Amino acid sequence: MINGFKFDLRIYVLLTSIKPLRIYIYDEGLVRFATEKYNLGQTFENSNKFMHLTNYAVNRISKKFIPNTDPFIDYVGSKWSLTALKNYFNSIVSQ
Repeated sequence: MINGFKFDLRIYVLLTSIKPLRIYIYDEGLVRFATEKYNLGQTFENSNKFMHLTNYAVNRISKKFIPNTDPFIDYVGSKWSLTALKNYFNSIVSQ
């Protein structure tokens, strides 16, 4: 979790061959956040789906969804770039 929110990573890969195995991983990806802070005491059945699910199609209808409107500031909102996540982790380590 980051700041109390669950998140997932969307990493893009290209499989070009099985024998020999050849896989390319794209440098960039997406980090998708839930729009409600996670509460360990609540199960999926009795809680808000926005707390557990990170899917964009679900969270974009949440009242707490924050769109990222500036491509130069990609570490704000409910969806970040993978580069923004790396920068976030680097900022934590350097503190």
